[in-house]
Amino acid sequence: MAAPRRALIVVDVQNDYFDAEGPLAIQYPPRDESLANIVRVLEAAQPAGVPTAVVAHQYPEGFPVFAEGSEGQKVHADVEARAHDGWKRATKSLASVFPETDLEAWLRQTGADTITLVGYMTNNCILGTAADAERLGVDVEVLSDATGAVNLTNAQGSVPAQQVHETLMTLLNSNFAAVADTKTWLQALESGEAIEGSSLPASASASATGA
Repeated sequence: MAAPRRALIVVDVQNDYFDAEGPLAIQYPPRDESLANIVRVLEAAQPAGVPTAVVAHQYPEGFPVFAEGSEGQKVHADVEARAHDGWKRATKSLASVFPETDLEAWLRQTGADTITLVGYMTNNCILGTAADAERLGVDVEVLSDATGAVNLTNAQGSVPAQQVHETLMTLLNSNFAAVADTKTWLQALESGEAIEGSSLPASASASATGA
């Protein structure tokens, strides 16, 4: 497996996800733990020369979450504390980071063939970006302990955040991404190795045989 040329995309690590009373408070993994891992990834990326994009969700003024100019829409202070001039910045209002931004062109400019996704939410922007990247012909890595989900309830049922997150990590690893924890990714970054995911046939076969 050839050494990956990575770019890091930090997705929506914003204050509204950390408001314990808000509707989008990250529930699993614990948000303080996932944030600490995001910081670890950022601190490793810069000296390793990994191009980094920091993306923020934004809606118009007065919107209940991520309203332009609001405190909740701001990128978390722990991320901003690691900011440097080399960061690429972007805002969006859709799940995928690509349609409304110039991040696809940025990736081409950096020469990256692999994107590492950290941030929020597993069940929206991480999932949407990983699936959308397929059409770009780039590989995707998702860090399971540097992302996070919320509890979900709608007409189809109620699912706790842990089940949402763990199910989507399995789904992503079956086709759209190579999923690993932060420790494994840091080791791969140091060694220059790729992280190996599964595939849909392999995942389905393993399930059928009980492996």
